This record gives sequence, C-alpha cells and structure tokens, in this order.
Amino acid sequence: MRSTTTWPFWALAFPALLVMTLLFIFPIAELAGLAFGGAETGQHALAALESATHLKALGFTVTLAVLSTSGGLLLGVPAALLLGRSRFRGRSFFEAFLTMPASFPGVVVGFMVIQLAGRQGLIGHATMALTGHRLTFAYSAAGLFLGYLYFSIPRVIATVGGAAKSLPRDREEAARSLGAAPFRVLWDVTLPALLPAIARAAAIVFATAMSAFGTAYTIAAETPVLPLMIYDDFVTTADLPTAALYSLLLGVVTYFSLAVADRIARKA
Repeated sequence: MRSTTTWPFWALAFPALLVMTLLFIFPIAELAGLAFGGAETGQHALAALESATHLKALGFTVTLAVLSTSGGLLLGVPAALLLGRSRFRGRSFFEAFLTMPASFPGVVVGFMVIQLAGRQGLIGHATMALTGHRLTFAYSAAGLFLGYLYFSIPRVIATVGGAAKSLPRDREEAARSLGAAPFRVLWDVTLPALLPAIARAAAIVFATAMSAFGTAYTIAAETPVLPLMIYDDFVTTADLPTAALYSLLLGVVTYFSLAVADRIARKA
C-alpha cells in the first residue's frame, strides 16, 4: 500500500531541495565549467595544479587546519567534559563565556589577535617592559594559529558538551564500583562513548579552518592561505579558471574530512 505521507514529505522537502540546488549544485557545476569547460581552459587548469605558490598555500592551509583542530580538541574536550558532566556554581556563565566566541565574525577575531600580539598589543608592551624587546607575532603563522584556535575551542565545547550532558552515567558508575580509577573510567568508558561527538567536532573545526576567510584576511600578511589566494585570483588577477579549480579542490578536501568524521561516528 502506498504511504499517505509521501506527498506531504515532498511538499515540505521541495523548498529545501530548491535552495540546495540553486546555492550548491548550480554553483558547483559553474565552477567545474570555469575550471574545465573548454580545451584551453582545461589546459590552463591543469597547469594551475602545478603552481608551486598555490600548492604551498594548500599545504599550509591543511597543516594549519590540522593543528588548530588538534589544539581545539586538546583544550576543548576537557572543558566540554567539565561543563557536561559536572554541576557547580557559575557553570552557565562559564559555558556562555567559553562558547561566545563562536558567534564572532572572523574579522573581529583577527582584530582581537592584533590587540593581543600586534605591534601595540598586550604581549608586545609586556615583553618590551620586561626585556627591552617587543615580541609581536599577530601577522605570522603563529598569530593565525592563535586566531583559528580561538574560534575552534567554542565549537568543540558546544558539540562535545551537548553529547556529554546526555551521556548515561550507568557505565561510569559500574566501572567505579568495580574499582576502576577515575582516569581509567575516563579513558575506557567516557571518551569512547563520546567518540562520535568528538569526531563531528573535529570535522566542524577542520572544515571551518580550511575555509576561514575573515580572520586570515585581517592578519595573514605573511602567510600563504588558500582562501586568500583564491580571492586574489578572482578579484585581483581575474584568473577565474585557477580560482574555480582551487575552490573545487578546497571543497573536496573539506568534504572528505566531513565524510571521514561521519564514518568514524557511525562505527563508534
């Protein structure tokens, strides 16, 4: 018997499908056409794949995304466990304070890094007073990493913290009753149960770092970041085939990271 809920489902799904088609499938097809549409264009795109500058930017962007994801997990997961598994006074304020930066635009994050580690920043003034030399790194790879780490931690806390709050406590209590030390309970019971959420948080942070533009535009004066190179190809040199090619490549790398995270989450 044919389900009577078929037509309401398609009626409700059609607007979302239409928007996804117009804003996802159509732009992807246009990018592919720009990159590989004609014989001359295709040859140009293949030559762009050998561009040392663009490949260096791609490698740097992937490395930066991996490092900021690792740092975000290292700092964010313990905080998420504390907020999700503990009850203490001021917890709501502490959680809001740690997750609030996720709502900041990338340009704002970049200016905050400048205020901290720029030429007139807090670190520069402090090191000048203590050593007579001004330490500045806002516009270097270290400053960019700091900015990416800043918006990575809230995303990890929000994703893993929500899963930690809903995690049943019976297995942890059973492990404690059998004499397991707190670290063993954390390592053998709690973290494996949170692995799907950790994998999803890692994918979100990695994808955000790969495509971050505002922060990089503000402070990446000395570092080759791929989204900025794509922007320059499109706006400054009007090299549309190269911009389209590396836009697609950036999307493929990001999609692959999300697919791997989803696979890990499903197997966990």
